[in-house]
Amino acid sequence: MGSVLEEKILALCRQHPQGLPEAVLAQHIPATERANVTNSMLSKHKLRVLRNGKDGSLSYQEVSQEEANKKKGLSAEDLLVYQHIGQAGNLGIWTKDLKNKTNLQQPQITKILRTLESRALVKSVKSVINPSRKVYMLFDLEPARELTGGAWYTDQDFDAEFIHILQQACQKYIDNEGEATLEEVADFIRTKGFSRVELRDEDVLCILRTLEFDGLVESFVSDDGEMYRPAKYRVPKTSAFTSIPCGICPVINDCSDDGVISPATCMYYKAWLDF
Repeated sequence: MGSVLEEKILALCRQHPQGLPEAVLAQHIPATERANVTNSMLSKHKLRVLRNGKDGSLSYQEVSQEEANKKKGLSAEDLLVYQHIGQAGNLGIWTKDLKNKTNLQQPQITKILRTLESRALVKSVKSVINPSRKVYMLFDLEPARELTGGAWYTDQDFDAEFIHILQQACQKYIDNEGEATLEEVADFIRTKGFSRVELRDEDVLCILRTLEFDGLVESFVSDDGEMYRPAKYRVPKTSAFTSIPCGICPVINDCSDDGVISPATCMYYKAWLDF
């Protein structure tokens, strides 16, 4: 009976390669049998547990034969650390949290992590939020966008040039089309291959919002939903009034018509007038 249930769970895992949710598994196997068979499969390294970093829900993944071979010879402490790293999902886990969860000493955890990394079972990832802190996750997981910064970061560095290119492309498309939906702009960006990574609609929406704040495009609601068009009144980046030296003069409070400091004797004011 056990082998039949194990094959059933493995078949379900293959239908959900990113992780078989506990809730889906519960629809196929009763609770009285589910706990026993999953625990047995975990102990035989046929399954691994993943924990969703956002809602804490559990899911299961099949362990390949290659990965099972990598685990051969690992100690109970090695497997304990590996299990907690797997439960952290693609958000990863910090070494201090590993220490608290496993009750192992830091030097021992450091040694175990080196062993797991050398076997390509886990990997370390730097967080854009805490660049000095490394977190560990299973080797074949794609790090969460919260760690990598998503499309706006390249090798943990904020990519301002890439954002500027996307802003120009989005603005030009809206100017040419006259009006466009978010989906149309996003499809254009993806089709033209401006990005090295896959951009979601939400990413393109961030770009459109910056163009709105800069007064270059404006949103409006039509029968088709929210749309974007060139701003009717675009504010110039600079003008004679915005560049007047008085606005940034450190001694403006001492300036007067008949004082030592005055517009008549100010070299910066004269240069601005000549311009």
